[in-house]
Amino acid sequence: MGPGDLPDAGGSLDDALGAALTDVMRRTGASIGGLFLIEEPVPRLRLVALCGLPAEFAEPWLRLPLTAPLPHRDAIRDDRLVWIGGQEEMTRRYPRAAAVLPYDFALAAMPLRGARRCWGAMVLLWPGDHPVEASPRERGEIAAGAHRVARLLDESPRLSALPERPLLFPLETVRHPAQTGIAAVDYIERLPEGAVALDLEGRITYVSGTAARLLGRPAQQLLGTRPWQALPWLDDPRYEDQYRTAVVSRTALTYDALRPPDQWLTFALHPDSSGISVRITPSGRCAEEEPASAGQHPPAAPTGRLYQLVHLAAALTETVTVRDVVALIADQILPAFQAQGMVLSVADAGRLRITGHRGYRDEVIEHLDGLALDTDLTPAGAVLASGAPSFFASPAELARGHPRAPRNSDKQAWAFLPLVITGRPVGCCILSYDRPHTFTADERAVLTSLAGLIAQALDRARLYDDRHRLAEELQQALLPRTLPLTRGLEVAARSLPAGHGLPVSGDFYDLLRLDATTVAAVIGDVEGHSIAAATLTGQVRTAVHAHARAGATPGQVLSRTNRLLADLDSELLVTCLYAHLDLARGRLSLASAGHVPPLLREAHHDGRILEIEPGPLMGVGPDPDYPVTEVTLPEGAVLALYTDGLVELPGHDSALATADLLKHLTDSDEACLESLADSLLRRAWPTGRYTDDVTLLLLRTTGNHLR
Repeated sequence: MGPGDLPDAGGSLDDALGAALTDVMRRTGASIGGLFLIEEPVPRLRLVALCGLPAEFAEPWLRLPLTAPLPHRDAIRDDRLVWIGGQEEMTRRYPRAAAVLPYDFALAAMPLRGARRCWGAMVLLWPGDHPVEASPRERGEIAAGAHRVARLLDESPRLSALPERPLLFPLETVRHPAQTGIAAVDYIERLPEGAVALDLEGRITYVSGTAARLLGRPAQQLLGTRPWQALPWLDDPRYEDQYRTAVVSRTALTYDALRPPDQWLTFALHPDSSGISVRITPSGRCAEEEPASAGQHPPAAPTGRLYQLVHLAAALTETVTVRDVVALIADQILPAFQAQGMVLSVADAGRLRITGHRGYRDEVIEHLDGLALDTDLTPAGAVLASGAPSFFASPAELARGHPRAPRNSDKQAWAFLPLVITGRPVGCCILSYDRPHTFTADERAVLTSLAGLIAQALDRARLYDDRHRLAEELQQALLPRTLPLTRGLEVAARSLPAGHGLPVSGDFYDLLRLDATTVAAVIGDVEGHSIAAATLTGQVRTAVHAHARAGATPGQVLSRTNRLLADLDSELLVTCLYAHLDLARGRLSLASAGHVPPLLREAHHDGRILEIEPGPLMGVGPDPDYPVTEVTLPEGAVLALYTDGLVELPGHDSALATADLLKHLTDSDEACLESLADSLLRRAWPTGRYTDDVTLLLLRTTGNHLR
């Protein structure tokens, strides 16, 4: 989704989305809800609407890659409701999410499946006392609510860019008018304990007189502030985390805090959808129970920042490619530190090569790309040499430290983070700001820690990219660049490596034009997905090619290729199917080395599985025989050669899958062979998540060789 794909800020669709979200929350009793939409061109999820949770808590979730191991991803990928019954299940299934939200709650993620596309996902949370399983009514309401949101997006006549921050919607709570009047306030003021009201952002909206006396501050100084900001003795991650727990899990809880010098107070938090009511009473504990005064502890990082660091660290460990690392820094680290620009470079042959950037003009990047590590035109080389980060709060600070550094951009503050692993320079990460920015000790410490994690992620990603590139080049070398054009024959081919590990497939195929009216088609599968399997694939394909060109029969081609495997002393086995097509005579000769049988559809849509007497797999013995089967090949017939990855699906019977594939082939009205190939792949693997290599070769006789 890009420009033109979400409503203008003032448009009616915003309100309709918020109304649909809050409606399903009221119907299901959910306490927190959010809408995530898919953003293009780099597919990722953007949080666009939020209800029941402070925006600050949602910082780690504003932008999420579609590959992140989260319930949202699985709901979209599998097109189903994902239900998490509690914290234990969340920890087991989604440990990264559990590390950032260590609270007890139930969660539902439902895809927003529209008529044209999947728009994203709706996520709902319930308090920790919700039953482990969702009721049928709740599941129905969730599905209906997601359908309403998707329909709104389908029917929206006017869309624009996604909002930078999520739109916040309140979940209205119905109250009797008398409960909000003077009588209610008088009642509270007559009670012996203190009463404080917090909104979902943590701000104090009401303070009773007794509460003000117990807290030691006039009510006027407390209203509109957060307790841990207005009262230094509550500025402790332990107390802020109690508030976070109450908001996310909607669970009542109690804790004690020491008001200096010697007054212990008990805080009882009672949350609902509009905020938190806090009851404050003297606890009766003695001051001596506190092991040390608050002033003796170094200031701790805010709880939110600690969770954010855990989230970013976990996310960095899951990045695979350099592109993933760049996207993570741009989408999550930049907003986490309120930065507007980023440059990520790698150390390569004494120079800094820029691998990704955000918030800079292309001409600025061109000027910076390829600078020598020892240049004084940027602090990057200096921080890599020293291994210590540099922070510049303003252009004046940068000029004092590096007077020759040119002003290529309008940035006003910078953090230069060296990416070093055991003394070896990996690269440099620069975060920049549009306005002067003073870096706190907390920010410096966290950014310095993140630099080490980024270095490891970047180094690992570069190694993966190099291996991936080598594997792709090897795979391209193993398969024919183009298939020869033959009068009277149409051809379509697909070869898809399994969706795990290196993109190297043991599958191979080829099409050889032997003379004006004769061609040979071959398809095979080498055991495994390794580089060794790919290497053997190339050798087998070359051997088949050579023997076929020499005029060998189908059985001889396989027998002689098998002899090569014996000479190579390979431990890998190979299946192979060789087909000799005589277009002038309309004859098809086939020999099989343990390969899955081909499918044949004749012009009048009669189809069958070709029963071929198979020989043993190549690599089993030195001199096996490979029988040849001959069948008629009428004009307009479609021959489908494929590997077992097309029909051997996890949890499915391969015979039934083959029969289903044949039925789809015979029933299809696709006139284009390329479209037919795509539809067969979709029929076998509708999700597109291949667990094995899949190769398909379609051949259709047209009779044009006679003209």
